[in-house]
Amino acid sequence: MSTPAELARRPLGVFDSGLGGLTVVRALRKHLPFEDIVYLGDTARVPYGTKGADTVIRYAEACTAFLVARNVKAVVIACNTVSAVAPDTLRAKYTLPVLSVIEPGAAAAVAATRTGRIAVLATAGTVASGAYPRAIKALLPSAEVYARSAPLLVPLAEEGWVDGQVPELVLRSYLSDLRDTEVDTLILGCTHYPLLRRVIDSVAQDLLGMHVRVIDSAETVTLDVAKRLRAQGLLHDAGPLAPRVGSTELNVTDMPASFARVAGRFLGSDLGEVHQVDF
Repeated sequence: MSTPAELARRPLGVFDSGLGGLTVVRALRKHLPFEDIVYLGDTARVPYGTKGADTVIRYAEACTAFLVARNVKAVVIACNTVSAVAPDTLRAKYTLPVLSVIEPGAAAAVAATRTGRIAVLATAGTVASGAYPRAIKALLPSAEVYARSAPLLVPLAEEGWVDGQVPELVLRSYLSDLRDTEVDTLILGCTHYPLLRRVIDSVAQDLLGMHVRVIDSAETVTLDVAKRLRAQGLLHDAGPLAPRVGSTELNVTDMPASFARVAGRFLGSDLGEVHQVDF
């Protein structure tokens, strides 16, 4: 049996449907610099947000099995669509911690809102699940939640169209009917969306007001991961056995070269090789 110190030195497993989970990896690198990370982007099956719940659960089980085989100490679901439908299935199957993005994002939005009017921008699958309204209302029963599907943002992020007129026009289309709702908080309910953060901030402030708070689910889940790892004695913190900085291993199920180009722009040029895997 592994000692607590040995368990803490195991890597974190992170998976997403594609490259959106890199927003979580970047946040983990910032807040938990000593952790080793094994990342899996299921680029052969992206996007998840347009698929049914049973299909998403099946994909999530395969991704989790890959990471568990890599001897990870915890699995971080860096995908809101998976977080909306699959955590209970995965937690019933595995004994290691399985952490998702929805509850931390909902908690951050409830803490930020002054009016109780919260908007959620997400994939069709996440919106259809009703996961965010349930999580928000569990914390703030009086909240009014406006969920909007924004399917085009995922391919825009995947293709690197994160600035300029095209994403701005798309976002204006998705957010325009929220103009009169008096929302003061906007949750980015897909980890791809922070890749478009600059244009999202600009359009949201123009349409919803300068006061609007934008909640980045990648940041909120990272803080939750740190808290939970520390509580369970699994945090790989600074110490004599800690490396100066943790390693990041990137795996994808398709198109490693194009993934590497985007990952390089996002994580830095020293990201190393992107491995193509099959399962």
